[in-house]
Amino acid sequence: MAGGTKWLQRVQMVGVFFQAKRRRVYMEEYYLICEDSPEGIFTGIFEAYALRKSHDSIHIQIGEEDNLRLFAVYHHIAPDQEKSLRVAATVERRLGPEAYVEICCALASQDGGKGEAVYKTVVCGFKMKDGRQVMGNLADPYVHKVFELARNVKNEAHHWKEFLRFKELEGGTLFAKIGPKNNVITFLMPHFADRLPLFNFMIYDEKRKIFAVHPASGEWYLVSDMETGMEKFEEYAAEEEKYQELFQFFCKRIAIKERKNLKLQRNMLPLWFQEYMVEFGE
Repeated sequence: MAGGTKWLQRVQMVGVFFQAKRRRVYMEEYYLICEDSPEGIFTGIFEAYALRKSHDSIHIQIGEEDNLRLFAVYHHIAPDQEKSLRVAATVERRLGPEAYVEICCALASQDGGKGEAVYKTVVCGFKMKDGRQVMGNLADPYVHKVFELARNVKNEAHHWKEFLRFKELEGGTLFAKIGPKNNVITFLMPHFADRLPLFNFMIYDEKRKIFAVHPASGEWYLVSDMETGMEKFEEYAAEEEKYQELFQFFCKRIAIKERKNLKLQRNMLPLWFQEYMVEFGE
């Protein structure tokens, strides 16, 4: 009789084990669909904590996906400035300004998985005794991804600081057009505003349709969805085309034919930069 009781207890334990396993397998996953912007993703992080669920079951997704997942609950999160500012302030206070800058750089990436990586990095940092050490935890795959995304964005911004070319429009305004892979325009403007404080200039990101405008002796700002014909920015000053021709002639003149190495040139200066540079124009 005692043996039968033990056998029954074991059967019950096995049943409980499989029921728990089924609950884990079919546990609901929560996907917060956010706007592709720092404000949108920070709002998503705010709402993720407001759900009060396990962070392992919550995911931040940028934009819609083609195939919906089984046992998943989807929430569309609208950007909220107040919520995003609260999250940004908390991240900067608890993780430190250096980690906050890395996170902001990662958020400028074109990578679709940046929202999830930033969210899980913030969760990791908040769990640590000293959150300021979070970016040193490269063994965590999400922290490692944030580190790589931030490095990629900073590298591209550094290249644009070297390769960006201004052209003078009628009226004296300087204008530059770029087509970056990542959203680096906010990292470029402080650099050029510091070096050209007395000039009116604009930088146009043609991929995202964003203008960065700097009035002389003023503060720069961003303008998006500006309805204006791009032909207005092709009306150069009287001497601009002459200087462009002189610069192109100078670059060709100083080139050494015997040392021409297109493979090395493309390695140091990728082709997609060259279409925005005066010296490679016709």
